[in-house]
Amino acid sequence: MCTRVTEAQWAYVTNITETNKKRMLDALSLQTKLERVSRQKAIGFNWSIMPDPTVRKQLQLLATRGRTALSDAKISELSRIVSEMKDIYNRARVCPFSSSSKPYCDLALEPELSRIMAHSRSYEEQLYAWRSWRDATGPKLKDRFIRYIELANEAARLNGFRDAGEQERSLYGVEDLQNQISEVWASLAPLYRQLHAYVRHKISKQYAPPHRINPTSPIPAHLLGNMWAQNWKNIFDLVMPYPGKRRADVTSEMLRQGYTPQRMVQTAEEFFTSLGLKAMPVEFWHKSMLERPVGRHVACKASAWDFCNRRDFRIKQCTEVSMEDLLTTHHEMTHIEYYLHYSELPLIFRDGANPAFHEALADAIGLSVITPRHFHRIGLLNNITDDYETDINFLMEMALEKVAYLPFAYIVDQWRWKMFSDGPKDMNSAWWELRAYHQGVIPPVSRSEKDLDPASKYHIISDQPYVRYKLGNLKN
Repeated sequence: MCTRVTEAQWAYVTNITETNKKRMLDALSLQTKLERVSRQKAIGFNWSIMPDPTVRKQLQLLATRGRTALSDAKISELSRIVSEMKDIYNRARVCPFSSSSKPYCDLALEPELSRIMAHSRSYEEQLYAWRSWRDATGPKLKDRFIRYIELANEAARLNGFRDAGEQERSLYGVEDLQNQISEVWASLAPLYRQLHAYVRHKISKQYAPPHRINPTSPIPAHLLGNMWAQNWKNIFDLVMPYPGKRRADVTSEMLRQGYTPQRMVQTAEEFFTSLGLKAMPVEFWHKSMLERPVGRHVACKASAWDFCNRRDFRIKQCTEVSMEDLLTTHHEMTHIEYYLHYSELPLIFRDGANPAFHEALADAIGLSVITPRHFHRIGLLNNITDDYETDINFLMEMALEKVAYLPFAYIVDQWRWKMFSDGPKDMNSAWWELRAYHQGVIPPVSRSEKDLDPASKYHIISDQPYVRYKLGNLKN
């Protein structure tokens, strides 16, 4: 059943049609019925007194995991709502900034809008992309998201939890996870604030009146090189401590050498096999989606897939030839390596040691791959310059990616958990209060409760808890 459902989900995200959506929802419905039967059988056992800890844990997971306590109608409704939210998100398109070509409203988040946010230095063009993406997503998703919260909470309460946030946190096996995360963030916030102040000072020189940045106020969220201001590495050229030193960005060298998406994936595989880890199975090369296909809608967000049969593992990625996508390829292949290494376990145990463990491993691999020494070893960097100024530039670039990400990763689930615990009220203002307080960013234009700006982030509308990314980052 797991293979059948995963195949249906794959078919849908790699070819978004109504037919494929119906097949996916039908498969999910069958899976739910099977899980409900399994749950009822597990509840019938007094698993707490069973001597075998492995059997005891499997029965415990069957009895408490998931949302099968809901009625068939509500489970179907929840699946349909999440599917519709993903569909709206993946199909969202906006018009170009240039008024002369506005009839062709075909700019997707990836790659077009993300490129604008990363590379444009026009205040107005970045603002247009930022606002247009939120107009194309949030208002259309808001009512569905509210209903999603209601159904997720109902399922959690039927499983004995106060709300869906508490159910998510229970997977970590830590009683006061939320407080512990807050304490860790509080200890790191001073470092982030120093980075924020430095970046604000540097980019304030980029924009003249009327777009001057107040040197003591939060930064407008569209100026940090990323649609969600979660990663600031794309503005490195504006904030580089020592501009005279060469940057270790190998994109131009990859293009010069004729890299393709296929070669990028092969390069990632060579990295893992050099560590004594496993090569990708035959099915991986035959069935992965490594480039954006022509002529159909797909969900371009990179992801790794386990088809539950111990041999079929795939990556879905609209790969472009760039250093960033090369790192993403290594990240996703780390997930595949983890799948391969626990594939012999019982199906219910085929997951990370906790929900953050997958991301921690993938981020650790990323830190190994991004070094100038590694790029030199694989022929993408000719000379390694070992001096103070180059090292500081490298560390700044890492900080723009890793340190800048910390408050955003913290905020996402703080907001989600608040919506679960307090109910979906003042959703947009609550989001921006958290972002201003913890991240020091503000919306560049006026926002209201008609908007739902958190819905511009895929994880939020696709029923994916985000704290795993925060914890994965902290472990590195």
